[in-house]
Amino acid sequence: MQGLQAMLVAEGARMISKGLIVVLLANMFLSPDEYGLLFLSLSILGTGLLFSYLGFAKSAARYITEYKTTDPDQIPHIVTTSLRYNLLSIGVVSLTVVLGSEIIANIVREPSVQPFLVVGALYIATMTLSKFASVVFQGFNRVRWSACIGALSNVSLLAFTVLFLLFGLGAIGALAGYVVGYGLAAVVGLGVIYTRFLPRYASTTPPDPELSGKILRYSIPLTITRGGHTLDKNVDTILVGFFLSPAAVAYYVLAKQIADFVTVPATSLGFAVSPAYGEQKASDSLHNAGTLYEHAFIHTMLLYCPAGIGLILIARPTITYVFGADYLGAVPVVQVFGVYILLRSIDKITNDGLDFVGRARERAIAKTGASVGNVALNVALIPVIGVVGAAISTVVTYMALIAVELYIIDQEFPIDRWLLVRSIGAIAVVTAGMSVVVAAGLPFVSGLITLLLLIGAAICVWALLAVGVGLLDTEVVSIAIKSVIE
Repeated sequence: MQGLQAMLVAEGARMISKGLIVVLLANMFLSPDEYGLLFLSLSILGTGLLFSYLGFAKSAARYITEYKTTDPDQIPHIVTTSLRYNLLSIGVVSLTVVLGSEIIANIVREPSVQPFLVVGALYIATMTLSKFASVVFQGFNRVRWSACIGALSNVSLLAFTVLFLLFGLGAIGALAGYVVGYGLAAVVGLGVIYTRFLPRYASTTPPDPELSGKILRYSIPLTITRGGHTLDKNVDTILVGFFLSPAAVAYYVLAKQIADFVTVPATSLGFAVSPAYGEQKASDSLHNAGTLYEHAFIHTMLLYCPAGIGLILIARPTITYVFGADYLGAVPVVQVFGVYILLRSIDKITNDGLDFVGRARERAIAKTGASVGNVALNVALIPVIGVVGAAISTVVTYMALIAVELYIIDQEFPIDRWLLVRSIGAIAVVTAGMSVVVAAGLPFVSGLITLLLLIGAAICVWALLAVGVGLLDTEVVSIAIKSVIE
């Protein structure tokens, strides 16, 4: 519970900082073309991150979890070995991006991205190391430290991005803010690991001769899975930029950022509970693991079914009054992503858990297949129906991926399917009731204040209906709110 609270706080900080950055960039500092150029560059750099991550951090986390109980003297060797691998991959990828920046810019037919890629080599290094620290903390089941690192990176990212923008550095300055924010988090995270965690396991025991090989082998399916995630997250944006324009990239990225913003609670929940699945399986408590997943699934559906429908209904006034009329081209994309946020939320509470129960290989195959399909659909649809085609491709392939993930979870844990079916029926009633309120109130929305009032009214109706059908316990909710506040 404390880990979930900490992740909610950290993700809340991320949500606020990223939300403020999006609004500030769109409304005050950058035009749609400049905004699209920045995030096209970040998408290209995100592809480079795949090869700098290479699954080493998650492989380390997996073996930290295993060796804590069987051979704790190996923990320092696990962390140091995986970090050395990561430093090597960072060096190779960063150098490749710098030396190949002109070639990459020509490939995507956007020469203006070249200076972003040069600065982006530092982004790759700092982002990879901050992620390494966060995931290693997860392996120690110290999610609160992961949360602290996440909060630090996002708050400092916001502060330095705004500072550099105020100095007139433009989109390059915004990228430099990302570099400094993640760099600060990496320094603090690695410092804590090496000064507070590893000394507890200090010993003269030599490393297991098979350890480095284990880390490398387990990183392979994790890298494949990460490759699928990278294709989902970045290649669609790159293809939009290739086939269309920086402005179209801005519309697509803005819609996707709104979806990411909405799925913050599911991200926190998935990160916090994933190690518990592995621990329950290791102790042969499969029933407990199944019950944990059932609760996570039901409450995720309860939150994101209404949220998805609500986003579809209020997409136009949200874009108009939050980001401005220049971004109205994002409205149909946001509406398609109303379905995507439900799928993404289920993925967030499921995918990490598969790694911790030893099903990384199956998950990698599913993720890769979905990602390749997503690229193929993007290539087919973007030239025909524009930026909306990229959103449709993402939704279709996510549906297939979620089906496979749920099948694997059902194999691993005893899941009460009838309970889930009954709960989904009740959730449909709650969603329908809330949607009626939103649809009835839309004609009265005339600005940001009335939009916020409508959203507040919808949340109140959602809460009352959820309690009424028995999906929310008021006592449990009050205890959770009190514990998070404290």
